[in-house]
Amino acid sequence: MCVCLFSAANPSSRGVKSSSPHDLLSVARLVKLGRSKNVVVVAGAGISTASGIPDFRTPGTGLYSNLEKYNVPYPEAIFNIDYFSDNPQPFFSLAKVLYPGSHRPNYIHYFIRVLHHKGLLLRMYTQNIDGLEKLCGIPDDKLVEAHGSFATASCHLCYTPYPAEEARYAIMHDRVPTCSFCTATVKPDVVFFGEDLPRKYFLHRKDFPKADLLIIMGTSLKIEPFASLVNSVRSTVPRLLLNRNAVGPFERVPLRRGDHMELGDLADSVRKFAEMLGWDGEIQELMRSQEVVGFLI
Repeated sequence: MCVCLFSAANPSSRGVKSSSPHDLLSVARLVKLGRSKNVVVVAGAGISTASGIPDFRTPGTGLYSNLEKYNVPYPEAIFNIDYFSDNPQPFFSLAKVLYPGSHRPNYIHYFIRVLHHKGLLLRMYTQNIDGLEKLCGIPDDKLVEAHGSFATASCHLCYTPYPAEEARYAIMHDRVPTCSFCTATVKPDVVFFGEDLPRKYFLHRKDFPKADLLIIMGTSLKIEPFASLVNSVRSTVPRLLLNRNAVGPFERVPLRRGDHMELGDLADSVRKFAEMLGWDGEIQELMRSQEVVGFLI
């Protein structure tokens, strides 16, 4: 099965009503009344831009708009497995920038962690490879990294595992890690165009039918099959889009009954939602405590 990779965020919307000031309040009321106990979160690169990580598709600032120095024939080639097989150097140059460790989780990540602490998070499905979800404390069993991560590495040809830290060291020192079994190039286990999604991704087959609230944030819903996940919940399940612009099914007029959206700066929208839920103080305190821990470490 051929599948695709990666997050994208904030495309322009066309002909879509602006978000209603009552949409967030309606969903907050459902949560406070205890009617949303199995929440699924679907997230893309937009949740990490507040941490200083560019998304992929925003014109001018996205990664795909700034790849000229890597001399790739077209932007997506840098994440194409066939192109990588012939020329891994452009990806390795970019990987030095993308490797986790230089950025910290932001308010949005901690909102999702608090959602877990409240016992409401059924699962989070993320397109991101930056590792910030794990870094902020979302446990592995609640997280599906649909497009893989830098946490492990393997041969791109025979899939023989390779020590992730050795792969990182080689890439950071401009060397190409090679497989000890077949001598092909090793890469971090991020999912490229032309590769299969991880097995854990298919938890969606049992998760989405159980969901009683779907929160979609920071994604363009352009990359399949990830984009179609939002259509997997039951038709009676409320869906909340927190995004810069309307995307996917939220571009249609009229919206499906039970669909809600808050458009604009994502961090501002999530903070507003948290305040309605009465969670803002808890999130702020959690962020402060994590900053102290990070400083001590």
